[in-house]
Amino acid sequence: MNWHFTPRNGAYAWVSYYTKGKFENSLSATAKSSSTVPQEIFFTNNAEVRFQHISVGWKYYLVGRSDAEKNWNLYTITGLGVLFGTATNTYSANIDTTLYIPPQQPISGSGHFKRLTLDLGLGWEIPIGGDLYFYAEGKTWLPTTDYPSEYLLVNQNAPITGMVTAGLRILF
Repeated sequence: MNWHFTPRNGAYAWVSYYTKGKFENSLSATAKSSSTVPQEIFFTNNAEVRFQHISVGWKYYLVGRSDAEKNWNLYTITGLGVLFGTATNTYSANIDTTLYIPPQQPISGSGHFKRLTLDLGLGWEIPIGGDLYFYAEGKTWLPTTDYPSEYLLVNQNAPITGMVTAGLRILF
């Protein structure tokens, strides 16, 4: 949703939901005793991460205006959001914790995390006809808080997300 207070300034609010992203990490567990053979077990962590995001902020037109009927527009997006995430980790090998020290992060299993975000973006749009506009945006959600999660391999500044979106906007 966009609310334009003036032709060049407005507020936005959005809710985003994404499907699971899948990736792999190579990890190892080290032996607790020097007599344990092998001294290190290498395994793969198969991870899935899913995001939901809520954001509110300001939209400012650098070129053009929100109700332009002929020329293209260029605008900035600046806001604050909350990123909710779910991470699921599945190890490719069973680690005997009586003999080996598994990595502290990510732990095997499923858990939730959240981050406050600074939401930045740059958008371009062009009127198609009537009150219909084609738009394309590049956006990023930069984490501003660090609530450690044992389900993420890296917690500091994670996750940093970037996206390119395109679509149609209808002016009401």
